[in-house]
Amino acid sequence: MRVLTVVGNRPQFVKSAPLSLALREAGIDEVLVHTGQHWDDELSQVFFEELALPEPAYRLDLRTADVSSLEPAIHRIVVAERPDAVLVLGDTNSTLAGARAAAAAGIPIAHVEAGLRSGDLSMPEERARIEVDRLAALLLCPDERSVVTLRAEGAPGRAVVAGDVMADASLRFAPIARSHVPPPHPPGSYVVATVHREANVRPGRLRRIVEGLSRLDEPVVLPAHPRTASVLREEGIAPGPNVELREPLGYLAFASAASQARVIATDSGGLQKEAYWYGVPCVTMRPSTEWVDTVEQGANTLVDDDPDAIVAAVRAAAFPAGAPPLYGDGKAGGRIAAALVAM
Repeated sequence: MRVLTVVGNRPQFVKSAPLSLALREAGIDEVLVHTGQHWDDELSQVFFEELALPEPAYRLDLRTADVSSLEPAIHRIVVAERPDAVLVLGDTNSTLAGARAAAAAGIPIAHVEAGLRSGDLSMPEERARIEVDRLAALLLCPDERSVVTLRAEGAPGRAVVAGDVMADASLRFAPIARSHVPPPHPPGSYVVATVHREANVRPGRLRRIVEGLSRLDEPVVLPAHPRTASVLREEGIAPGPNVELREPLGYLAFASAASQARVIATDSGGLQKEAYWYGVPCVTMRPSTEWVDTVEQGANTLVDDDPDAIVAAVRAAAFPAGAPPLYGDGKAGGRIAAALVAM
């Protein structure tokens, strides 16, 4: 069996490391396509090096997140390779472009993280999830809640609860990260923050988020996504002295920092889950989340862009005692490989 996997951004690189290994172990021939949605070395190449990812068969190097630019380039590869399935991950523009390209070529689509919903249709990620799930023949869900959602929506594909492949990566790599990379401050004495979503890098929202982070009375380590750093410069938004703006970190350095933080403050979907697996309380600077179980368990607090709410939630954050396992057991890659073979 041959599977063409489309990746393009940081979370997808992380997810594809244990997944590629599981595909190889199942005897599946994988053709890896890197769209170039993230092209900066610190957001792209460093992951291939640190996680020992296989070299992509195709590097499109398009340096864009525009779906209309990504889709035709991916379509040409799908037509040339004629795989048995196209595997897309998550909810990015690369995900959507890959799914549309496969559908246009008549190739079955398998969607990792199928069935997730935040309920916020203003988010491009939410719209992408819904469209990809309507196109996919194989819906690889992280949990039963996602299966219920897909059934309610009438998604035509076969739904399989595989767990979350990001859990595979976290369980595999976080201990390595902590043993090889020291944290930026003593463990439990600092906050790790990330801000990169399209809505949050608009000047007004970004200014309010930075105000909240700047009012905290502990160090805030903020590895700045290139577009976030650009808006900070262009708009003259100056974080307080407690906020340590840094270049994007490699995966192992970031995993070491995040897993030993007192709190994680983020707008990332993936990092909300990683925080849960690390046992670190999370404050999510968005009005909604697709990972609602983390909120229901008291491990994650939604604050949107309200500076007062950010300060209050970070100060009060504590990981709940007795929190149950969520989103998998570190064996999702094997289940995904088995589901692909059974397509």
